[in-house]
Amino acid sequence: MLEATAAAEDAHFWFLHLRRTAESMLRTALAGITPRLIVDCGAGTGRNLDWLSTFGPAVGVERSEIGLLEGRKRARRMLKASVTHLPFADGAADLVTSFDVLYCLDDIAERQAIREMYRILANDGVAVVNAAALDILRGSHSVLTHEQRRYTRGRLARSLEDAGFTIERLTYTNMMTFPLALAVRLGERMTGRASTASDADLRTPAAPINAILNGALGLEHALLKAIDLPVGTSVLAIARKNERGVRRP
Repeated sequence: MLEATAAAEDAHFWFLHLRRTAESMLRTALAGITPRLIVDCGAGTGRNLDWLSTFGPAVGVERSEIGLLEGRKRARRMLKASVTHLPFADGAADLVTSFDVLYCLDDIAERQAIREMYRILANDGVAVVNAAALDILRGSHSVLTHEQRRYTRGRLARSLEDAGFTIERLTYTNMMTFPLALAVRLGERMTGRASTASDADLRTPAAPINAILNGALGLEHALLKAIDLPVGTSVLAIARKNERGVRRP
């Protein structure tokens, strides 16, 4: 799967929108502060390190040999480790990120990964978490990624708050492409393809279609500067470590 990701993530409309949306929200959350260390947890090929490094020194944690190879070929700083056991001291980072990783973890690993992000953050540090949204959108891509769950805003908020995080921004994204995604998933169910793994979602559409969808999501990006969205294919959270708000099970 990471080979397909590496081939698509520079140009595919979905990846373009994720980067510009997360970067914009993060810029607001950091308010001009330069993090001492940024850790991308489950970095895949490390593509997000390219833009995260504009905020401060960034390192990706990844256990896949393919992801590590792709990242290192592009001179990205990558460490081999699990998101459930991050190789950093308590309070070492000022920013942690998790892009489409949590939904692939079983319940125990999901909780441990979030606790690890909390642990390595300094007090008042920021976490950026993106995850797949809404069970109705389960389909062939879910099988490919070994998806364990999809999130509502409430479910993601509870997962982060249970580890001690305070939510600062929580919104669905990809609302403009939600009708198309829903139609594809319903079509998969009607044809029986929903239970078969497929990397079709990772293939960059033909240039005109990709440009149209990217343009639609560009309009959404402008909208996100003013409001949170009521629906979408992903859910994005900005959370902050607040020692006074710790609530551990």
